[in-house]
Amino acid sequence: MNETNFDWDDLRLFLSVAREGGLAAAAGATGKSAPTLGRRMLALEKRLGQELFERLPRGYKLTGHGEALLATAIEIEHRVTPITRSSGGVASLRVKISAGTWVTRLLSRHINHLIDDPAVLLQFISADNVLDIAHREAVIGIRNQRPSQISLAGRQIKSIKFAVYASHESIASWASVTGSTPSANWVKNNIGDSPYTEVSNPRNALDMAIAGAVKLVLPTFVGNAEEGLQQVSEEIPELEHMQWLVTHHEDRHVPQVRRVIDRLYNVLIES
Repeated sequence: MNETNFDWDDLRLFLSVAREGGLAAAAGATGKSAPTLGRRMLALEKRLGQELFERLPRGYKLTGHGEALLATAIEIEHRVTPITRSSGGVASLRVKISAGTWVTRLLSRHINHLIDDPAVLLQFISADNVLDIAHREAVIGIRNQRPSQISLAGRQIKSIKFAVYASHESIASWASVTGSTPSANWVKNNIGDSPYTEVSNPRNALDMAIAGAVKLVLPTFVGNAEEGLQQVSEEIPELEHMQWLVTHHEDRHVPQVRRVIDRLYNVLIES
């Protein structure tokens, strides 16, 4: 695909819509409104002469052409954004950290334990879909399974458990998060005829639970630490999984990346 057919700003917005699976979530990540993003994606498709997305009721799904552009965009992103310059002109290595909503939230609360080197710029990518570390879509990923690709290295952290939480046991209504994560699917398969409120952002579900309106499924490291919530179910065995730190086998030997990995591990193992 000819890279002269679009500029980096087009690719940046396309990457966000592709990663987030829709306009609303990408709007928060890009600072652009959903209508603006929709127009930009239509203009990009017209310019390329290709349909990049299937526009579904609950989001955007990449077409074959979209998947091809995504691969190209990731390669270009890796080339143009590995190095940034600080205001003092000192080169800084950008270390992209990909994790789901709750792990990103935890890491954000412990950011002072992660920043120790002015030559490293941390970039957090909160995404419940799995980014491609082998193609440098992220430098470090926190995953729920051991990496199988030979180009990736994994470090086991600990087992993550899940349970249902609410402000009190009498709450009957659920928060149902759109998407296909294991916890989202578990809720959809287990709420039966119970009333529920649907949200696209898991953090909104947590806010509703704190307000006393719904119950929801959370990792126990989130629910047990949240003041005002209590565990109202047994742990859910089918959602339990091992947590892994994953990186490209070449990147893990870079000293700055190695230090970030060690600090991430310490924060996660102690949570």
